[in-house]
Amino acid sequence: MDATYRVAIIGAGPAGLFAARELAEQGVHVTIFNRDIKPGGLVEYGIYPDKHNMKEMLRKQFRIALENPNLDYYGNILIANNGDFTFDELHSFGFDAILVAAGAQGTKWLGLPGEELDGVYHAKDVVYGYNSLPPYSQKKFRIGKRCAIIGTGNVMVDVARHLIQAQKVDEVIAVNRRGPAEVNFTKDEMKHIIAYLDLDAFEREMERVLPALQAVNQDPEMGRKKVLDSLAKADPSVADGKLYFDFLASPTAMFGEDGSVTKLEVEENILVEKNGQIGAKGTGIKRTIDVDTVIFAIGDTIDESLGLQTSKNEFVQQREPRFPIDGVSFETPVDGVFIGGWARKASNGLVGYARRDGTNAAKAIEQFLQTIQPNGADAEAIEAKIKGLNKPVILKEDVKRLEVVEAEEAKRRGLDFFKCSTNEEMLQIMGLVETA
Repeated sequence: MDATYRVAIIGAGPAGLFAARELAEQGVHVTIFNRDIKPGGLVEYGIYPDKHNMKEMLRKQFRIALENPNLDYYGNILIANNGDFTFDELHSFGFDAILVAAGAQGTKWLGLPGEELDGVYHAKDVVYGYNSLPPYSQKKFRIGKRCAIIGTGNVMVDVARHLIQAQKVDEVIAVNRRGPAEVNFTKDEMKHIIAYLDLDAFEREMERVLPALQAVNQDPEMGRKKVLDSLAKADPSVADGKLYFDFLASPTAMFGEDGSVTKLEVEENILVEKNGQIGAKGTGIKRTIDVDTVIFAIGDTIDESLGLQTSKNEFVQQREPRFPIDGVSFETPVDGVFIGGWARKASNGLVGYARRDGTNAAKAIEQFLQTIQPNGADAEAIEAKIKGLNKPVILKEDVKRLEVVEAEEAKRRGLDFFKCSTNEEMLQIMGLVETA
């Protein structure tokens, strides 16, 4: 494919970077615009910090991708309605195609009373905080001794692990609107915190919800096995905190004193079966749980401020795509504009999913490019716009310089990995701002 084809990619997480690699290797000139200074996205700022081998393996692949001369990288640039420039401005530069791979940057809330209280957070903010993503790395989280996490997926496991091991909380209560058989975490993830589960309390909770399970003819052993399956491979306990489950409970409100959360109100549910699926139905019975912190781990949503057409918390997809890959549409109603990764389906799967989805989005773009002649994107206009932003813009060579310094600092401190936690630190290391 001719290198005069130019494609813009918004986002430098695994979906965006693997898409960029696929396109650049096919001779397409790719320009990546990334909100963060560093590339990596979910790999850099979403995976639990101690998974060094996984992270480094992926970083190496990202470095190889960025070495391709057909690929330009611009970090520290926000494309949004209130960003450094809008999506329409990007579109006006004349790229032959645009791929939105910005992840699920929107925050999903339930709209409950008390969400504004100090001590009530979204899991994404907490994860970004302990993974040193500015500005979340500077945010002061009010973490008390008794914490509730809404949701029982892998994100709950990561946050519970952080709370018990790093924050040294006394109790973490995982609140699930359905029963034990409907938890969403994997065995491989749960093994990291299963040692903290209060087994006696868990059995009491199983007894409490037994009538609801029996009402839908659900074998309680199914849920018990799903929760306890990782016991045999449990990581050793390194803290004193305890993990509890509160099943058949949906949050309805948070209450506080002096602006800080003190209680979580939940409605008790029963289980109902419909079309072979188990769902939860409220009973109207409510109770409160004493807490210091409430964290919602209920998934993420797309960022509507990006400027693409949205519907029901998703970017609108072309339902009858011209260039489907494995029956999946990566196209939007705007000709030449594609979506991939969590931007296409928020919080779906982990890095492997994002990699595959980004690569497939790139293949859809390759098919599209074969149907058009190159536009001749205005490279000078792009450069002029970027230079006129009056802020540091990060290039590939800047990222390499930062990585060298961080690696040296890790070695000096005897750590597996060191990461700067503020934009100011990173910009100073890269020589893009003066040292104070």
